[in-house]
Amino acid sequence: MTNPDKADLVILGGVLVSPDAEVRASIAIKDGKIHTIGAREAMPAATETLDATGMHVLPGAIDVHVHFRDPGYPHKEDFGSGTAAAAFGGVTTVFDMPNTLPTIADAESLSAKHKIASEKAYVDYGLYAVLGEESLEHIPSLVEGGIIGFKCYMGNTFGRIPSPSTGAMLELFELVAPTGKRISLHAETNSIMERREQRLRAAGRTEPIAHLASRPAVVAVEAVARAAILAEWTGARIHVLHISSAAELRPLAEAKARGVDITGETCPHYLLLSEKDYEKSGGVVRVNPPVRETPNQQPLWNALVDGTVDIVATDHAPHTPEEKTRNDIWTVDCGFPGVETQMPLMLTEINRGRATIRDYVRWSAANPAKLWGLYPRKGTLTVGSDADIAIVDMNRRWTIDDAKIQSHSKISPWQGWQCTALPIHTIVRGNFVMKNRVLNEQARSTGRSVHAIQRMPTPSPKNTDATMAAITAGKKG
Repeated sequence: MTNPDKADLVILGGVLVSPDAEVRASIAIKDGKIHTIGAREAMPAATETLDATGMHVLPGAIDVHVHFRDPGYPHKEDFGSGTAAAAFGGVTTVFDMPNTLPTIADAESLSAKHKIASEKAYVDYGLYAVLGEESLEHIPSLVEGGIIGFKCYMGNTFGRIPSPSTGAMLELFELVAPTGKRISLHAETNSIMERREQRLRAAGRTEPIAHLASRPAVVAVEAVARAAILAEWTGARIHVLHISSAAELRPLAEAKARGVDITGETCPHYLLLSEKDYEKSGGVVRVNPPVRETPNQQPLWNALVDGTVDIVATDHAPHTPEEKTRNDIWTVDCGFPGVETQMPLMLTEINRGRATIRDYVRWSAANPAKLWGLYPRKGTLTVGSDADIAIVDMNRRWTIDDAKIQSHSKISPWQGWQCTALPIHTIVRGNFVMKNRVLNEQARSTGRSVHAIQRMPTPSPKNTDATMAAITAGKKG
């Protein structure tokens, strides 16, 4: 006779971390969900036990910004290698961007990508659709087809997706606002960057630091302010991706103070790298927006701690070594892998006293889940929540070696970085996807799309009598 109270897994003796507390406790998992939290002696019998004494037990990170290059660029990455890298980085849910080949701009391309992801994913995932002129008429079918949100490219990046005009952005925001979906923004003003790059090329500037010169912080400041105005007018929800400069924090904070539903993220490379890395790493450090001058770092840390910036993500954007080491910076592909190294790098900084591990859980798990309508199903260690867990050794000294990361891309500016924290086990919905630093190959294709469990708050579209749809539906003559 089976024991109906028997758990599938009990994790014993770890320090459970939430945004508000660190508590030494045990945790029982049953049917993919957290079943019991409490003292060791209060745990039910279990099929399997894991001694986490000396470890920290965190909600698995939710990385809302990855590029897994699938379909279209499998030599750079695919959904299998990308989600394996996520598992090794303590990341249990990823949101993948739409600048693949084809771009995810209609129901057909979205459906094909869902099939690819479901057949390869080790961790759970959400899929973005592009928000531009090419997807304008497809917004309802994209929402129906299952997306986590929309991605709007205000500035150029890999894939050369056309940037919509401000007029088109307004209409696009009008159309998305009633759906309640959040719009994630590559907030850089394209016309400024294109003009400056053209002039730099003409002047013979091809060295790595020229990339930074082509994209001064004003390109982001202007774009954030403009997008916030459009969101305020339409009631659309927006998220500013990869905040790289201190100057962006003012328009972000001002918009929040006005009641705009605007959120923001930054990435480890903006917190930890600087202009010095262009000499050290050359084109390897090229990314959009660029790694900036050292004085930007501490204000970004401060903004995370005070809540102006809501989350940490990675902008995991892999390329091959050949694509990252060309002599002319304008021919170097932008981006590098990061989903596997984000948690170790950030927790190493936590060990140095930059913030608390509770802060980190807020930035990496709780806030992403709340902002994308997944909380409390995801992003928390709570009875009834999905058992998405990263078990971390906060006293593990090791060195990042690009050759050993799971990503197809074996080149990053993190090569040789010393870390003092490492995820040892990663669990998705109660199943080990990475255990004792070994990938569970049987977990391939067990990842699920989270769009079906997304519950965004009721939308509040504004100025609906002045939308493009409203004014063009009026009487003629």
